[in-house]
Amino acid sequence: MGKKLLEVKNLKKYFKTPNGALHAVDDVTFTIEEGKTLGVVGESGCGKSTLGRTVLGLLESTDGHIIFDGEDVTHVNKAKFHELRRDMQIIFQDPYSSLNPRMAVADIIAEPLEIFNICKTKEEKEEKVKELMDLVGLDQRFINSYPHELDGGRRQRIGIARALALEPRFIVCDEPVSALDVSIQAQILNLMQDLQEQRNLSYMFITHNLSVVKHISDDIMVMYLGQMVELCEGKELFKNNLHPYTKALLSAIPKASIKSKIDRIVLRGELTSPINPHPGCRFAPRCNYAGDECFSVNPTLEEILPGHFVSCHKVKEINNL
Repeated sequence: MGKKLLEVKNLKKYFKTPNGALHAVDDVTFTIEEGKTLGVVGESGCGKSTLGRTVLGLLESTDGHIIFDGEDVTHVNKAKFHELRRDMQIIFQDPYSSLNPRMAVADIIAEPLEIFNICKTKEEKEEKVKELMDLVGLDQRFINSYPHELDGGRRQRIGIARALALEPRFIVCDEPVSALDVSIQAQILNLMQDLQEQRNLSYMFITHNLSVVKHISDDIMVMYLGQMVELCEGKELFKNNLHPYTKALLSAIPKASIKSKIDRIVLRGELTSPINPHPGCRFAPRCNYAGDECFSVNPTLEEILPGHFVSCHKVKEINNL
């Protein structure tokens, strides 16, 4: 067991709407160790990105605690959060909209260095920018280029270089490869793993691509409509998934062999509204195993097997445990 870098306890983020409170993140708890990656998966709209932004303080939490390196940073003031930016960074999903189109590559990468006054001279700043470009595999001939002149893979390398400029310890990776071609995805994933080994980085890797999360994650958390439904080691999840929603997600992964029979689990039924949700399991209307209890009582996250947590009333019955 390594050192805990990030602890999130019972975190909630609700948004006010004309019809009531939208429960975007609802009672989520997890830890990330130094040098490890937590993969966060689920359908679009399940609250993955909101969770990442709330952990970083880009959105103010409704309730719960965020503990970074042993210190509760849930409600620290702006000056303290400004300091935390050096240790906590984000790589955004869209490598084009996250970059200022009016700034050249050198200026984009140098911006965090200027905000924190890292470099004392212009020459030192230029040297640091070139060093970061080399680190992420971006040719120095692009130093005066603009984002629209580059392809998606190079743009994302700029975003990674910018995130690394302050030498952070923790990075939220918000679907950083979903907008890229498959061959480029592999390059960026390998780059991120190399950087993690070199700098002992901790990642919270948000994605809806299960093949990607299997490749990069130490632990995997499955979310459904703002709640965590399953959490365990990455290998364990693919070998022994217990929650019916996780089973349905994994059954949707395409298989390369035309001979292997694929038993797809098709989810039917209406999605539960995340606005003022009624008591009960939010997956129940789409679950083949749901009983009366599932529609009336909120399931709690329990350790069903060592290190394997599941939130489901019927988990033991479904898996014959």
